[in-house]
Amino acid sequence: MSDKSFIPLDIAILTVSDTRSLADDKSGQVLVDRLLQAGHRLADRTLVKDDIYQIRAVVSQWIANDSIQVIISTGGTGLTGRDGTPEAFAPLFDKEIAGFGEMFRKISWDLIGTSTMQSRATAGVANGTYLFVLPGSSGACKDGWDNLIEPQLDYRTRPCNMVELMPRLTEQ
Repeated sequence: MSDKSFIPLDIAILTVSDTRSLADDKSGQVLVDRLLQAGHRLADRTLVKDDIYQIRAVVSQWIANDSIQVIISTGGTGLTGRDGTPEAFAPLFDKEIAGFGEMFRKISWDLIGTSTMQSRATAGVANGTYLFVLPGSSGACKDGWDNLIEPQLDYRTRPCNMVELMPRLTEQ
């Protein structure tokens, strides 16, 4: 950390699930609790079914909203036929952040071993907005937020962080 001041960001949370509601969405709530505890603001929160077009519709609206700086989704990253969150996000990325998925799986390896190969966690940038796609378990959300997302969304993190890049994300 450095002597720089914290910069709160506006973050939207999307839960992708065919079985949950907002009332019993533990993973989404983990992310909300953590982002608020870190000093960020909850810009929006919603839940959609495992349908790539419903996911894209919500995410596209958020990407187009200049007041939302970060989107974090949870769920729909597995290997079953209904899991399509990475496919929903991929065409929306201006740039993929390949290191996010790689690092997420590295952290998961230490916790769950070879089962981590089933994770399709990913991240990218679209229209100056950071997008993070996490698995649906509350443990995966804790691991992703605590070890990767939170430090990179803190302007004080050294040697570098994603916040300091935000003004330059839409450069041509």
